[in-house]
Amino acid sequence: MDEFALLQYALVALRSHLAGLRRDERGMTTETVIITAVLAALALTAGAIIVAKVTGKANSIPTD
Repeated sequence: MDEFALLQYALVALRSHLAGLRRDERGMTTETVIITAVLAALALTAGAIIVAKVTGKANSIPTD
C-alpha cells in the first residue's frame, strides 16, 4: 500500500468516525443542562451585584 492510499484510508476512517460522533448524543443533555445552570447562576449573581451597586448609589444621592 503506497503512502497516498494509506492517507486516503486514514482520512475516510476519520470522517466515518466523526460522522458517528455527530450522531451520538448520549450524555450531551446532562452536560448542556449543567453548563446552562452554571451560566444562569453566574448571570443572576452578576445581576444582583449590579442592582445592589446601582441601588446603593441611588440611595446616596441627596434629594434635598
